[in-house]
Amino acid sequence: MNATTPAPLAEIPRHAPAPHVPDAVLDRLARASSGSLTTQLYIKGIRQPVLHGLKPLNKKIKPFAGRAYTMRFIPAREDIDQYGNLTTTPSADNLQWVGVEQIEPGHVLVIDSNQDGRAASMGNMLITRMKVRGARAVITDGSFRDGTELSEMDFPIWSTGVTATTRLSYHHVADLNVPIGCAGVAVYPGDVIHGDGDNITVIPAHMAEEMAALCEQRDDIEAYLALRVQAGEALWGLYPPSEQTRRQHRDWVAAGRPPIATGR
Repeated sequence: MNATTPAPLAEIPRHAPAPHVPDAVLDRLARASSGSLTTQLYIKGIRQPVLHGLKPLNKKIKPFAGRAYTMRFIPAREDIDQYGNLTTTPSADNLQWVGVEQIEPGHVLVIDSNQDGRAASMGNMLITRMKVRGARAVITDGSFRDGTELSEMDFPIWSTGVTATTRLSYHHVADLNVPIGCAGVAVYPGDVIHGDGDNITVIPAHMAEEMAALCEQRDDIEAYLALRVQAGEALWGLYPPSEQTRRQHRDWVAAGRPPIATGR
């Protein structure tokens, strides 16, 4: 090896860990609407943060925000993904159990299933375990099994559908807590995952507190504008709000939020 030949890398370079988003910020974001959140992210340059095509399995929708813990799937291979490898001790061939037992309070498990719903990403037993450990939600761009049980669970569960086919048929858990793609959106460990009745949205961790403040402001003025539209006003100058409308909103708040008169 001569002086111009670089030494082989002993370790793959990694990104620095994402900033830890406090629970208080998560709780504020959980109250934000996905419409305000995606608009504010767009203004800041994040064009498509929504995990498109996913639906909640739960009968009762529960808004949430949590820190992303990621799980990456690759296609299964017959000599590795065998039922006998589902050991009850940590194993490189059974990383899914390892990931479940690493879940911490405030986490949202996000599974990169390669948008392949032919086999279940996991089912009731593992999801119940994560709920008990303090997870705030679980998400896959594939399918889950045990849909009947999951639909009754008071815990946010989002996927593209339900299948009874075992994960081993098509999926191998290749890595944990690394950057992934889910439903075509990049998700980095520690990002904030937001869910409401409409969408799942990914918020870069370093933007979380700013987004909480911006969404609180936007949701408040949007509620005010909705009252004025319901009272019969036209959209011109009202929505999006002009500077005059913003001043009127501030005056309305200062006055104690009185009822909006109809026929304005």
